Amino acid sequence: MAFKENLLKKIAIDRLADQVIASIGSPGSDQKTDLAAMRRLIEMGPYEFRKERDLDLYLLELEPGKKLILVLDNELPLYDTTVDDVVLRKSPILKEMLSIRNAIKILNDKDVKISVRADSVNRVRRAWIAGLDLSFELSDIEAIEKDGAASLDRGDADGVVESLTLFAELAGYVSAPKPLEVPRCHVMGAPTTKPSGETALSPVVIYSFVHNGLHLLEGPLGISDKEKIERMHRVASGQEKGDKEGPEVFSFLKSEVVQRQISQKSA
Repeated sequence: MAFKENLLKKIAIDRLADQVIASIGSPGSDQKTDLAAMRRLIEMGPYEFRKERDLDLYLLELEPGKKLILVLDNELPLYDTTVDDVVLRKSPILKEMLSIRNAIKILNDKDVKISVRADSVNRVRRAWIAGLDLSFELSDIEAIEKDGAASLDRGDADGVVESLTLFAELAGYVSAPKPLEVPRCHVMGAPTTKPSGETALSPVVIYSFVHNGLHLLEGPLGISDKEKIERMHRVASGQEKGDKEGPEVFSFLKSEVVQRQISQKSA
């Protein structure tokens, strides 16, 4: 699989994992875990599905040469044991409960349950990402730049956002917080902290779905910077030019990724 496809898969894995974790309630709460998203996350990697009694079981090789069993229920328990043992503990029938030995197992599964909730989700996330080849060359980054510029030229908003998303992943950019969002725009930037301690973005990248305009503003830009926010909205609406415009934004992002890679190698 090519680098771009692997990186897109990593992004999808992270988004699904974050979606599931956000849905998980505290122990004993009535909040329902997003099992549909968890199922999609599991299916992003190698798995074996087993339906036993009323249980949806997934056999996952999260560690080399060792299959663990995840029960798709609100708690998302992950077991290091056999399928039969999980079925006994999670969905026993009456004759099984009459055994004292079985009753002990049913009442206490700490000896075989290795994780629940967010911990289970993150174990799956890490295993699936570890199976991806995310190494890249300069040519891979240049291809993303070229694809983004071509998408911008033909007004392909999905293609532009895909390239921006790939660059965001590689450069460590994040989506703008709600106070810095712009209607009908894709806004992202590099997180930074101002001398005052305020969290900000520097720079800020704005793509307008309405005008098919791609802009970059030098930062830092925080939620207290009213004049800069007003300028950002003017730039997004096409009333004013950004510090960088159009394809040169993709060129800048390519340089950011290259510089980040150099810094990481020298660290």
